[in-house]
Amino acid sequence: MHSDLTPSPSALRPLRSTPSIKVENISKNYDKVVALDNISFEINKGELFGFIGPDGAGKTTLFRILTTLLIPDKGIATVEELDVVKDYKKLRKILGYMPGRFSLYQDLSVEENLKFYATIFNTTIEENYHLIKDIYSQIEPFKKRRAGKLSGGMKQKLALSCAMIHKPEVLILDEPTTGVDAVSRKEFWEMLKKLKESGITIVVSTPYMDEASLCDRVALMQNGKIFSIDRPQNITKQFNRTLIAIRSNQMYKLINDLRGLENTYSVYPFGDFLHYTSKENKINANELFEFLKKNEHKDVEIKEIEANVEDCFIELTKKAEGVQRRA
Repeated sequence: MHSDLTPSPSALRPLRSTPSIKVENISKNYDKVVALDNISFEINKGELFGFIGPDGAGKTTLFRILTTLLIPDKGIATVEELDVVKDYKKLRKILGYMPGRFSLYQDLSVEENLKFYATIFNTTIEENYHLIKDIYSQIEPFKKRRAGKLSGGMKQKLALSCAMIHKPEVLILDEPTTGVDAVSRKEFWEMLKKLKESGITIVVSTPYMDEASLCDRVALMQNGKIFSIDRPQNITKQFNRTLIAIRSNQMYKLINDLRGLENTYSVYPFGDFLHYTSKENKINANELFEFLKKNEHKDVEIKEIEANVEDCFIELTKKAEGVQRRA
């Protein structure tokens, strides 16, 4: 019997016979802090797979293990059938890694950085230019500019070009869109879709829940655990509560008033609205409207909506907290 917090066997099972990445019971602690807590999953070849979760969820620790930069305390992880501990030298030749922080040489130019990374892998820009053409062509007019002087979006494109220049089989990107503007985020995901078409396995982490829908499958992470692994549309289908979007002319007061209701299960801000669910899962919109009117709210808008990945993430988090309290 699987609990609500355990990924279903169908979600863990690879679509093809040999997965690109296989992780079995990996754990990692930093002193008393549990970074990864006995996690397991498989990622298929050619898949665009996302790890979704807030800071501290364990995403970076996991990625450092997969890229041979950290050794797990226990468990086994393989990438293209190479063990991340025993076969680290072979593995580094087939991996492309883009860490969360911009880690290229700030004092070198765009072109010098790219040449340096190509040389490390015994290749040249010319030999593999076709791999990065769509990305690099956007920053090539600035190839003489120092990397440290680039904008966030341009740094992002340069880092991805450097990660791709040696034709990796697996590309691992740790929060690549954090700190860049909305337009650059959109452009970056369009680039990832094009790279996926070439057959590269792409693994990406992000704290932005809206990016989950752009992945083939996602893993929802919190506190070193994986709550759910599935296609984004399947995760949202599993949300079994009536979800209401509410707003008024006094949003801060609205939060407090709704949280004061005895039947309230959850209330949290989402854009211009609050997302609201009840314990009994029965919401009478007319009664709710009258309650808010009595509490001096004006311009009240109430509508039933479909859950998104963030709604599901919050629901799973609340269930996890409930399990821990009962333990």
